[in-house]
Amino acid sequence: MNRINPEKLMKSKWTAIDPVNRQRHFIVTDVQRNDEGVVVSCELEAVLTRKAAQIDWHELKDASRWQMGWK
Repeated sequence: MNRINPEKLMKSKWTAIDPVNRQRHFIVTDVQRNDEGVVVSCELEAVLTRKAAQIDWHELKDASRWQMGWK
């Protein structure tokens, strides 16, 4: 399990364990918060193709799918 500080999520780098369409390296480009200021979701942008996708930020804790940094 990856330990993540939601306050430091913006601009963080991630590597997908099982890349799809050669999209392996990602960077967090946006963080959405609710009315109380709690992080709800984030936007990951693929470095190679610049395609963006919204995900629940808790998914990044799954070490079987995501690894911190670019490896």
